[in-house]
Amino acid sequence: MTHKDPSIESRRNFLKIAAGTAAVAAVAGIMPRVARAAGLPHLSPSDPTAKALGYVENASKTSNPKHKAGSNCSNCQFYKGKSGAAWGPCQLFPGKEVNAKGWCVSHQPKAS
Repeated sequence: MTHKDPSIESRRNFLKIAAGTAAVAAVAGIMPRVARAAGLPHLSPSDPTAKALGYVENASKTSNPKHKAGSNCSNCQFYKGKSGAAWGPCQLFPGKEVNAKGWCVSHQPKAS
């Protein structure tokens, strides 16, 4: 006959509950960020910050002398959109999505 130590059983139950709670908390913390990212509004070129940074939705249409051929939001270090996505979040415009084909004067090529 085995004798179960109540303190060991209590510890096991505590660890199971703690692990489950931590997992739920982690998922709950991640889910709102994922949900927000999917529903972000598109940045308008008339937005004050966009104007200040010379943002255009199509890099090929900018006449800004700082623009270098081939530079666009999708190859900028601040762009956080998925590869191949038409729009994505940008660190320079929190809470908004920029056009992957867009460009602004703060463009910095992604590190290779």
